[in-house]
Amino acid sequence: MSIWNKIFGGTAGDERVDYYEEGLALSQEGKFHEALTSFRLALKESPGDPIVLQQIAITYTRMGMDADAVKTYRHVLYRYPQSPGAHYGLAFILLRQGSEGEAIEHLEAFLAEKPSDEQAKDHIAHAEATLSKLRGEGADGQDDPQ
Repeated sequence: MSIWNKIFGGTAGDERVDYYEEGLALSQEGKFHEALTSFRLALKESPGDPIVLQQIAITYTRMGMDADAVKTYRHVLYRYPQSPGAHYGLAFILLRQGSEGEAIEHLEAFLAEKPSDEQAKDHIAHAEATLSKLRGEGADGQDDPQ
């Protein structure tokens, strides 16, 4: 049961809504404004949760609201300086904004605390390749002769 069902007359009962999961599902459907609402409700239930905050930042990014995403990622990093997801997301926004030096710092921080789960494998490879490119290194990790 979603928040939208509750608001617009969904089923009654004591069903507990998992706003975080609902936000993820809405985001996957491209319903970003609705996803933000759900993530904000999840944040009310679990104030300061870095995972929820990171999903809010990801949603802002998908909506083209980079300034809000940066602010949210920086908030996460202020409270949880080792948060790999916040370092990763912030690094790529900074790259788009032309802040390569700061992006490198965040990519390095992400890789220093990289997650070990299988889902993170592609993100780790992307971060390593991007960092290598930014440093001017070849595919073997050596400097490119130019």
